[in-house]
Amino acid sequence: MGNIEFDNKQDDPHFKKCSNNERRVFQYYNDSKGFQFEGEKIRIENGIQALNLSEDKNSNGYITIRFVVNCEGRTGMFRVQQMDENYIAKKFNQKIVNQLLLFTKDLEGWVPKKIEKEKVDYYQYVTYKIENGKVSEILP
Repeated sequence: MGNIEFDNKQDDPHFKKCSNNERRVFQYYNDSKGFQFEGEKIRIENGIQALNLSEDKNSNGYITIRFVVNCEGRTGMFRVQQMDENYIAKKFNQKIVNQLLLFTKDLEGWVPKKIEKEKVDYYQYVTYKIENGKVSEILP
């Protein structure tokens, strides 16, 4: 997927990565511990159920939100990718995209990662599978 470059039009200027070296931003699975979130994925699933999401009942596909978790567990530099069920780019209703983006930005509890005993920045993503206008699954 490539690196996420800072964009002053959409990124929070107060979010700071711990390393200025782009090669020092790891993937979430590089420490062999994989997805790490306080309360695990079930906490995210319960939060989604509490939302009143708005989407066309005939809408299916995936909304992926990718971002950086810094060495302190703070998040920033969010990017959204939208695909249909065949992984072809598509546009969902902007309201559901905004709701999921805001929900993801508000998630607190990302566990800082260590590589070779050093806290590092890492890329994380959350993919929301949409079936018949509802979130049916959260990946990874």
